[in-house]
Amino acid sequence: MQTKKIMLRPRALTAAIALAVLASGCANMTETQKSVAVGAGVGAAAGALIGQGKGAAIGAGVGALGGYIWSQNMQQKKVEMEKATAGTGVQVSQTADNQLKLSIPSDISFDTGSAVIKPSLQPVLNQFAQGLNNQPNMLVTIVGHTDSTGTDAINNPLSVNRAASARDYLVSRGVSMQRIQIDGRGSHEPIADNNTDAGRAKNRRIEIFLAEKA
Repeated sequence: MQTKKIMLRPRALTAAIALAVLASGCANMTETQKSVAVGAGVGAAAGALIGQGKGAAIGAGVGALGGYIWSQNMQQKKVEMEKATAGTGVQVSQTADNQLKLSIPSDISFDTGSAVIKPSLQPVLNQFAQGLNNQPNMLVTIVGHTDSTGTDAINNPLSVNRAASARDYLVSRGVSMQRIQIDGRGSHEPIADNNTDAGRAKNRRIEIFLAEKA
């Protein structure tokens, strides 16, 4: 019986890799989706070598997501943030690489041309910060964005300053600065039409990412 078990594991490995390769060849898949499919198959194969279904599931998560996992803690954090931001216009989602993403629009975050946090953003950041000190494996990235009004010389530092303001607020709530990375993209990553007032308002935003290392 022992010999039979050893022989089955390479078959599971081969099958998982073959499935990933097959999935990666689907015509309608983006390059990112193909990479995730391959990663999931290789990760599942590694988990299969552990010999249990649970191991395969763990392997799939690590293989597909580039070092991030979607744990029960992450799911609970997502539920908490959805409740905390209900009705505010903040979008809470799980990214393809298993990060929790908050897309925060300008009407509750910053005035036009300003990097000063509005009072309406503070409860969102308070909820986000809550519990992070008890979850040392989690990392935070904050990315600032502007609309296309003005030049890069204005918008690029403004986007960074907005991210820095959100970081400094989280630090004031007890989150270690060493766990937070910031970046600014200026007006270069719009999510709406910059030719309309409504579109520009959507583009003036910050995005906060929470990731748990595998």
